[in-house]
Amino acid sequence: MVAQDVLGQTARLASSSALLQVLFRLVTFGLNAFTLRYLSRELIGVVNVRLTLLYSTVVFLAREAFRRACLSGNAKRNWTKTINLLWLTVPLGVFWSIILGLVWLHLLEVPDPSVVPHYQAGVVAFGLSAIVELLGEPLWVLAQAHLFVRLKVIAESLSVVSKCILTVTLVILYPQWGLYIFSLAQLLYVSVLVMCYVIYFVMFLGSPEATKKSFPVARVKALLPNFVEDETFVNWKEARLTWSFFKQSFLKQILTEGERYVMTFLNVLNFGDQGVYDIVNNLGSLVARFVFSPIEESFYVFFAKVLERGKTVKDQKQDDVAMAANVLELLLKLVLLIGLTITVFGYAYSQLALDIYGGSVLSSGTGPDLLRCYSLYVLFLAANGVTECFTFALMCKEEVDRYNFVMLALSFIFLCVSYFLTHWYGSVGFILANCFNMGIRIAHSIHYIYDYFKESTYRPLTGLLPSPFLLLVYIISGVITAFSEVLFCCDKGWMARLIHISTGALCFAATLVTMFCTETKLIHFVRSQ
Repeated sequence: MVAQDVLGQTARLASSSALLQVLFRLVTFGLNAFTLRYLSRELIGVVNVRLTLLYSTVVFLAREAFRRACLSGNAKRNWTKTINLLWLTVPLGVFWSIILGLVWLHLLEVPDPSVVPHYQAGVVAFGLSAIVELLGEPLWVLAQAHLFVRLKVIAESLSVVSKCILTVTLVILYPQWGLYIFSLAQLLYVSVLVMCYVIYFVMFLGSPEATKKSFPVARVKALLPNFVEDETFVNWKEARLTWSFFKQSFLKQILTEGERYVMTFLNVLNFGDQGVYDIVNNLGSLVARFVFSPIEESFYVFFAKVLERGKTVKDQKQDDVAMAANVLELLLKLVLLIGLTITVFGYAYSQLALDIYGGSVLSSGTGPDLLRCYSLYVLFLAANGVTECFTFALMCKEEVDRYNFVMLALSFIFLCVSYFLTHWYGSVGFILANCFNMGIRIAHSIHYIYDYFKESTYRPLTGLLPSPFLLLVYIISGVITAFSEVLFCCDKGWMARLIHISTGALCFAATLVTMFCTETKLIHFVRSQ
């Protein structure tokens, strides 16, 4: 598959993933707004922070390293050995589910049963759901490596819709069930997700379409672990790379979910405050989940396919280097402008957004300050996602191992900074600690990218420099909307709110027009891809 084809399919995959994330987040926000009116903040805090952390930790530790290693390089490989390696995620998931499940049950503070009933059943169900999801991991990697866009869209859409329908039904009919509601919904979600992949591959393998595409797996039986006579069970190069990524993924999970670990293990916030923090955190991370995550996930595949891991820029095909540098520059520019837009306009509209979404429960207290800080954090997320995506796609095993030591030190520093900032500034301290964490990671990735391209004529890091005129428009828009918030928001009635919204809309329109005039190369890239 030539680089241009890979770019086109990767862009479609990123777009579809972004649309999926929009669907998921809209449904989740609707669900949170709905459940806030039926269930306690404490129950939502336990589900969205404590139990979701258990599930995400098991899944991340069991599969992240395998995904990164098995999606490196092109799709032409010995898939029997790759599939054998991917099946090791299941016993690894069982191991982590048991170990972490015991920690969640016996070492952490148990919620009051009268406020949050059936906690033990929730821990078991969320741990089991992680294992069920890992059963579909070989199929997911196969689909991702061959850019099966529609399969991912359909599978994840059906699973999310099924989960939401069951949750809403049980919340209305049996609110006293407590965590049973979310446990059953989580198990349904992962079951539907895995079954979609299973049904698709059962129908696809052996079909004329599979033969036409020269799909490397011919039979359903080949999707199960298989011993090949006179050959090793797995590809040891992939296995060693997986081990390097595994050490890194352990540290990355601490950095990614650091504030939840601090909340869970150090009890710096009660369950009710954790619930509010999680809702505001989800609102603040809208763009990160909608846009940045799909771009990072999809273009990691692109960079890993177009450029060979571990080779210098001089040893790569120069046409592929040119395309990769151009795409990296434009991706950096794209996410930077999205991040700047959120930072500038998020400051003046945080309180209004929270008041509309959750009423005084969210818009009073630290909620608005928390969302304003998150608006700044989005800018860090924007730069980190793409730079780290390129870096991880190109690092050789030795570089990954060296980076693990950096991550180890950063993890320790981050947890210490989170703890102290939270004691000083409350939940806002979590966001400030995350900004610090992301800043260090961005600096490392920028250093790697600069070193990688310094012997070539390409300078993709210029994508982090917006045009001066556009920057000026952002500054003016930020000042105008900040004054508008002071004058018209948010306790002066709906007419004043509409004036505030209209002011923001005009500033936003002026920013977009300036963007179209000054960033013509980026606009062409977005339209064409």
